[in-house]
Amino acid sequence: MNYNTNISFPEEIVLSLRESSENIIKDMKRTVAVKYYKEKKLSLGQCSELAEMSKEDFIQLLASYKISIFNFTDDNELLEDIKNA
Repeated sequence: MNYNTNISFPEEIVLSLRESSENIIKDMKRTVAVKYYKEKKLSLGQCSELAEMSKEDFIQLLASYKISIFNFTDDNELLEDIKNA
């Protein structure tokens, strides 16, 4: 099930950006998805769904923001994972 809501913003914004309202909304969804992933509020799958992207494409989007999907708290944890690979 989808939840729908309306967002209003001044027409000047659309004119200044020279983007369609659909593209602005798409960018907003992606920006919010990146924010929620970075803050660990939603999972990778949930964020890719929110952004309306495949997981692979969302991972690439995260990379463009220099956000890693690998979360190691210290070097020992990373070394342990490498050792077990």
